[in-house]
Amino acid sequence: MQEGDLERVIAIAASLGDAPQWRRSAYEDAIAVDGSPRRIALVAELAAQIAGFSVASVVVGLAELESIAVVESAQRCGIGAALLRATMREVRSFGAQEMVLEVRASNIGAAALYAKAGFGVVGRRPGYYSNPVEDAILLGLTLSDS
Repeated sequence: MQEGDLERVIAIAASLGDAPQWRRSAYEDAIAVDGSPRRIALVAELAAQIAGFSVASVVVGLAELESIAVVESAQRCGIGAALLRATMREVRSFGAQEMVLEVRASNIGAAALYAKAGFGVVGRRPGYYSNPVEDAILLGLTLSDS
């Protein structure tokens, strides 16, 4: 992800009810080379257009997938899975041995994507999300070197 990608990334997030609605400054922080914590911010393109993105942070061997989103018209085409795999590779290159994330309890599509990648349920945060109020399911995965 680069500065010139941010308008499209923000538009994708705004178009999706389940995506975090971050301010532009949060995305700017995610692409800052000297930011702390260390972040990985990726985009996926389809037909020369940004169709999805991911943002993850890495702190002392633990990666957190902070956001992953794919434009609705390109969902269920493998873009989310490709972004997730690429993000997992990148966080491993920064020393992450584990990856965690949270997902809305009702987001069946995302939960299936994570389960297919090997993530397992490690907890629940009641009432974590708003609009509507909903629980977050906490997922985790030990990252392998392969």
